[in-house]
Amino acid sequence: MWMSLTVKQMKRERLGELDIRQPSVAVAKNLAFDMLYHRLETKEGEKKALKLARVRERKTRDLGVVRCIKDENGKVLAEVAEIKER
Repeated sequence: MWMSLTVKQMKRERLGELDIRQPSVAVAKNLAFDMLYHRLETKEGEKKALKLARVRERKTRDLGVVRCIKDENGKVLAEVAEIKER
């Protein structure tokens, strides 16, 4: 049967399947966010949110100041003496 379907018919069937799935996904997503917001209103949730923010901030920090430039030949200079010679 599926071989006799045209491309338009197959697309229509697929869109119909998506229309059926989309509301259930939206309901699950809304429920998950409602639970998240409810947990964040508690003291433990607030602590967890702050902990996650600290971890995220720590990950974005640089490991140190990295000084390097390229000379006219495209060679990367990382040593302070090399940079001053340039």
